[in-house]
Formats: sequence, C-alpha cells, structure tokens
Amino acid sequence: MSDLQAIADRVEIEALRGEFTDAVMMHDYDRLASLFTQDGTVRLPHAYAGAVGREDMRAGGEQLQALLDYMVQTTHPGMIVLDGDTASGRAYMSELTRFRDGRSELNYGIYHDRYQRTSGGWKFTERVYEIRYLDDTPLAGSAPHPAGDAASP
Repeated sequence: MSDLQAIADRVEIEALRGEFTDAVMMHDYDRLASLFTQDGTVRLPHAYAGAVGREDMRAGGEQLQALLDYMVQTTHPGMIVLDGDTASGRAYMSELTRFRDGRSELNYGIYHDRYQRTSGGWKFTERVYEIRYLDDTPLAGSAPHPAGDAASP
C-alpha cells in the first residue's frame, strides 16, 4: 500500500467517524445505519445496550431519541491502525445529554472501533463505547426552543 493510499484511508476513516456524530446529532438513523457493514455492531456496556445489524441500529437510535430532550455529541480525533482492508482505532468523545425524565449526563469516553474497506468505502464493523468520566449532576442550562428550525436558511 502506498503512503498516499494510507493517507487517503486515514482521511476516509476520520470522515466516517465525523459522519457518525453528525447522523446522531441530526437524528438520521438511516444514515447512521449505513455507516456500518450489514452485520456491524455497536455496544454501550455502561447502558447494557447495543445493536447488531443495520435494522437494529435504526430501531435503537429511534428508541434512544424518544428518551432524550437533547444530546450534544462531539468526536475528537484518535488513532487509526491500518491493516490492508481492515483497520482499528479509537475516537474520543464528549457527550452532554438531558433525558425527558429530567436526568442529565456529561461524559467523556472512547469509541473502540473496527473498520472494513467495502465497495462503498470504509464502514464500521464494530463500535464499543467506554465511558472514562461521568457526571450526572443536573445541568443548569437548557436547549433553546426557537420558533423556527435553526438548520433552515
């Protein structure tokens, strides 16, 4: 593999991780599921939750959203180890969440990832979220509720 190919692979994998966060933030669970291989998995051991396969991911995303008032998720670059058509890596995360029942959380964690090169580009085969810091102190702020959609021009 050439150095240029390795650079391209790293850029594509980093974009995949950013796309994941954007799909979560925009509640686009079809797009979220499309970022995984057909049999891809996501596990959230701290919540005793997970999903296997794209349909399960779509449903899980919708179920989670029903529990949330809001969530802000930010991905920070981590490391990537390329091995031909597979790779592994870590992405560092911060999440701020308020649940509809009034609970809230601020956490910092790591996604431990496995990736696969496919005909449609790099995809996740596995994401496992490990929380390293959790603060469940009630949040003082709230999400603004404007009259219009902030994403609209």
